[in-house]
Amino acid sequence: MLILLAFIIVFHITSAALLFISTIDNAWWVGDNFSTDVWRMCVMNTSTCMAITDQFSEYQSIQAVQATMILSTIFCCVAFLVFILQLFRLKQGERFVLTSIIQLLSCLCVMIAASVYTDRHEELHKSREYSIEVSEGQYGYSFVLAWIAFAFTLISGVMYLVLRKRK
Repeated sequence: MLILLAFIIVFHITSAALLFISTIDNAWWVGDNFSTDVWRMCVMNTSTCMAITDQFSEYQSIQAVQATMILSTIFCCVAFLVFILQLFRLKQGERFVLTSIIQLLSCLCVMIAASVYTDRHEELHKSREYSIEVSEGQYGYSFVLAWIAFAFTLISGVMYLVLRKRK
């Protein structure tokens, strides 16, 4: 039982780490000399970064991605705290339903963020407000980590739903 508990905790912390990295790091869309994410666009040659502000035509889409990624990260951290509390508060044989619901909300939020970005990426990168041409890029590792975090949070949410407290 202790090994299973350790695995669940490590899996949950890994999910949270993936969410933090994909939310913070600047690699949702990358090219030869630039990288951009949901917060800013950086040019590699000059090492300058420009914040994505409301001057951008698709700023509402970026804000939706920002908000849902932040919510996903918060839900994942709250789910971990609730799991630790339920570990000591639940009676033997009960399920971790509250932890599961919060973790599945985290899963839903990261799915929404990655889906919005996937759907709107063409419009996001054709904006004339960028200082260089960014439409000729590809998805970066932060975007991929967001989808991996989706899978991890989904698996852990279902795991918490099935899991019962034992001695």
